[in-house]
Amino acid sequence: MAVLKLFKTAGGVKEVSAHLAEVEADVQDLVEAHMETMLGVTFLASEYVIDCVDGGRIDSLGLDENGSPVIVEYKRGTDAGVINQGLYYMAWLTNHKDAFRNLVRDRLGATASSQILWSAPRLICVAGDFTRYDAHAVREHRRSIDLVRYRYFGSDHFGLETVASVTGHPAPAKRVRRRAAGVPVRERDSAMAELAQAVDEVLVGLGDGVTRVQRKQYRAYRRLRNFASVGTGDLELQLRTERDLERAGDLLRLSYAAA
Repeated sequence: MAVLKLFKTAGGVKEVSAHLAEVEADVQDLVEAHMETMLGVTFLASEYVIDCVDGGRIDSLGLDENGSPVIVEYKRGTDAGVINQGLYYMAWLTNHKDAFRNLVRDRLGATASSQILWSAPRLICVAGDFTRYDAHAVREHRRSIDLVRYRYFGSDHFGLETVASVTGHPAPAKRVRRRAAGVPVRERDSAMAELAQAVDEVLVGLGDGVTRVQRKQYRAYRRLRNFASVGTGDLELQLRTERDLERAGDLLRLSYAAA
């Protein structure tokens, strides 16, 4: 399911026609200025020059809510090269972790730099449109890639729509064991384990493009950005039974749609 998210810009003329940007830089400037709101990513650097034989400039670098490195590449219209360009930069990033660590340390501090989630670097491509071949191509790569279509609506609204979202390291749900190392598990613990499994199955099953991210302190579920987590979050839901989980269904679906 594709969901169009609208964001208010600084313009004042009210129109309803959807259109592309005049130049690519307009999209980049707008997203970078509101990256946390639009993508759930903390902005780190713009036009980051990479040090390699072929050279290049990464449009935007950031860190997502779970500590994953994020590369964002922009194209004004439809451009078949945006994915390959982004993958080229991602290969550089994974081979130059110290450079990224230093950037994060300089911008966000030593604690953030020490908690980077290197197992799940991400590429977000923001463009006027994508072809069906683009959506197929991202599924052939072992990388986390999001294809995001943008549109301006008049001069005071900007929309983002996820076209395709692929996780590079899918983590299939595991059945919860009732016993571990031969030690009996109390009925209460068993019931909570079953409830945790049910929560996981519901969140992963909400729709396409759900990625499960496991950190030491919590487990997050995201599309373009986090929509639920077990162990942290802005809005707390206390679930004691699977009936509580059923009652929370509408809230979970709304959160998924907004992500």
